[in-house]
Amino acid sequence: IPNFPGAQLSFLSLPFFPPTFPGYLTVSIEPLPPVVVGDAVTLKCNFKTDGKMREIVWYRVTDGGTIKQKIFTFDAMFSTNFSQMENYRKREDLVYQSTVRLPEVRISDNGPYECHVGIYDRATREKVVLASGNVFLNVMAPPTSISVLAADTPAPFSRYQAQNFTLVCVVSGGKPAPLVYFKRDGEPIEATPLPEPPAGASSWAPRSLLHRDLDDTKMPKSLAADGELGMGNPFPTADPPRGLAAERDSVTETIPETVVSREFPRWVHMAEPIYYFRHTHAPVSDGTIEARATLTWTLNPQIDNEALFSCEVKHPALSMPMQSEVTLVAPKGPKITMTPTRARVGDTVRILVQGFQNEVFPEPLFTWTRVGSRLLDGSAEHDGKELVLERVPAELNGSMYRCTAQNPLGSTDTHTRLIVFENPNIPRGPEDSNGSLPGHCGFRFVLALTLTVILELT
Repeated sequence: IPNFPGAQLSFLSLPFFPPTFPGYLTVSIEPLPPVVVGDAVTLKCNFKTDGKMREIVWYRVTDGGTIKQKIFTFDAMFSTNFSQMENYRKREDLVYQSTVRLPEVRISDNGPYECHVGIYDRATREKVVLASGNVFLNVMAPPTSISVLAADTPAPFSRYQAQNFTLVCVVSGGKPAPLVYFKRDGEPIEATPLPEPPAGASSWAPRSLLHRDLDDTKMPKSLAADGELGMGNPFPTADPPRGLAAERDSVTETIPETVVSREFPRWVHMAEPIYYFRHTHAPVSDGTIEARATLTWTLNPQIDNEALFSCEVKHPALSMPMQSEVTLVAPKGPKITMTPTRARVGDTVRILVQGFQNEVFPEPLFTWTRVGSRLLDGSAEHDGKELVLERVPAELNGSMYRCTAQNPLGSTDTHTRLIVFENPNIPRGPEDSNGSLPGHCGFRFVLALTLTVILELT
């Protein structure tokens, strides 16, 4: 107050109002580490306030935040779980925690969650103060399946031209995308990564073999020296009988297997191959990711035959790597069966490759031919594991059939002979098995001639 003459000190009496503070509210959600499908997860929302609780609402956010699905609601107006303050205007800090438990999380539970908290304003009961927090739940899923395939198979074996070979590793059911790599004979493969598949690698066109009858390395020299189709006897066998087979114990004749010669040309090198690697992944409708890894190189049958390749997968949801193995093996020792075991004239004969002496990978290509002639339907060859001969005639007795099984690692030929027996339910033709006229037919001819002569004389 200024000190000058005439000044007086006076006090103005005013009414006193206690100070009012607006209610405050802070909300935070504890962060979550990545969880695995099937785990139990607890979402925790912590908030601090000096106001009176109104409500707590939990939301699961989907479709990029456009949809919020309410998963939990607490309404203080209809619950007494929270303590009430005795003096509403007395400032008091209270700490709360709201938890939501998901007993077994699924891939569909992956995504953001929000916790919304509302309190009454300290100044008026009609105003609500709102605050919220959010957290992202990252749900991982371990891969459920892994397989190794050969691209573009079945494919033939080529002795005269180099060809690319591609292994494809398919990993399904994982989230996030796994780390995929290849090994050969237990050792990691150093491969050149490719953003795009090399030209012809994903769909390399298999080169056709030269005509098998001109490939003398697939037949023993003793057989190849006797000539080929159109140049003499196509196969050195005994001449089959003209008529039906005589009764015998052996129904079919199995010819020893002819294994491909390992005389490869000069393009085959013993140096280590150059591998090319490509990795892609695509989302699946269930929220998982399908990963595909390809390994491409120029195949060398001499060093790649019986090589062990493995595809291994590392994933944060796996405690140890997952793997799948394949061994590249050329076909050897086909097992051929024929039904019926005693084929008769008019029967339908099925000649089937049931398997091999070894595990063959990749899947072989099967081709059937008839040695020295065409198949029953007039075609030169038939593709597939099974050859079906409909209503076999007597002329097929003693015919020989060749099955060529091949994959990019090698080829092998197996022969079988068809023996056709007489069918008593089908009458014979004009000639019997010895080529002579049947006795009763000759008798009928003589009887008819005699009757004709008698009629002319009378």
